[in-house]
Amino acid sequence: MTRSPTQFVLAARVLHWLMALLIVSMLFIGVGMVASVSERHAWLISIHKPLGIAILLLAVVRLIVRLRNPPPPLPADLPALQKFAAHASHWLLYVLMLLIPLVGWAMLSAGGYPVMLSDSLRLPSIFPANAVAFAVLRHAHAWLAMLLLLTFLAHLGAALYHGLIRRDGVLRSMVGGRAP
Repeated sequence: MTRSPTQFVLAARVLHWLMALLIVSMLFIGVGMVASVSERHAWLISIHKPLGIAILLLAVVRLIVRLRNPPPPLPADLPALQKFAAHASHWLLYVLMLLIPLVGWAMLSAGGYPVMLSDSLRLPSIFPANAVAFAVLRHAHAWLAMLLLLTFLAHLGAALYHGLIRRDGVLRSMVGGRAP
């Protein structure tokens, strides 16, 4: 995988935008799921579980792509605190993309619920059945999802700042456009 020194590799860009779409969808599905007691609830759960596992698997692939293909450098004139915040928020996003699906899977396991990806594909339990653990993991799953939303919004705000205000090529490096 080759790239210009100012762009992410194609695989990183495709994974980034695909996962952004999946994660935003998942956040809306999750909110709809916990806010609904209608027949829609079971349908949303049937989407939520396989989508969470897809995000987990894609996050692993994305992490491998990231480690094998370092991102382009941030602008040299970017203040050190902003560089630190950029790196920290990116790694937090990776941690959350891996942790939230695992906590959800563990929560369902602790609750004695099957993790069905389809009518015939069931994932193994990864946590022993325990009502207290289920309750703790359920709250952790929700709080981590809120942290993901906040981190996502900060990431979006930073991308817009770089693209619309600084116009320093940071946003363009992920969109894939060429420098003017």
